[in-house]
Formats: sequence, structure tokens, C-alpha cells
Amino acid sequence: DPGLGFGKTFDQNYQLLSGLHSFADLAAGLLAGPSRKAFTGEFSGLPPDERQFSTAGAVAIAVLAGADVVRVHDVAEMRQVTDIVDRYREIHERHTG
Repeated sequence: DPGLGFGKTFDQNYQLLSGLHSFADLAAGLLAGPSRKAFTGEFSGLPPDERQFSTAGAVAIAVLAGADVVRVHDVAEMRQVTDIVDRYREIHERHTG
């Protein structure tokens, strides 16, 4: 876990999220925990328990960037997100090699 949300500015969190792929080759696997973090509410100003949609966006980005595991509060809902992303990657890789 590279520490999304811990002691970082909003921009630093987005930089870390966009660079998750650089951690993907670690033998231990990559865990990302964007769920309800302050940076997911940066634009909406919503309180943590109302950040499901922004968390879903961050989860999708994390999985696309190579996260093997995502720590979330809304497990069933975020499972739908990861299922869509996994299917997208499967089709994308099939068509792009």
C-alpha cells in the first residue's frame, strides 16, 4: 500500500494514483486504499460517507493502474466497478495484444 491519503496533498494523491503502475511489479502485490479518502471528496466537498461515486472512480483508476487489491468500505458496489474494469482489460488486451 503506497499510502493514498496519508500525509499527502490532493495533487500528491493524484500523482500517486497515476503512478501506481510503477509498484505493480512488486512480488508482494499491490494494495490501494482510496475509499472515502479526502482527495476523493476534493471536488464535491461531500462528507466521507457520501463519496461512493468518487471512490468508484478512484478504484477504477487504481485497478487499471495495476492494483491487485483495493481496500473499500462499500464492498458490493466496488465489486461491480472492479468487474467492469477487469472485463474491459480482458477485451482490450485481446484486441491490442
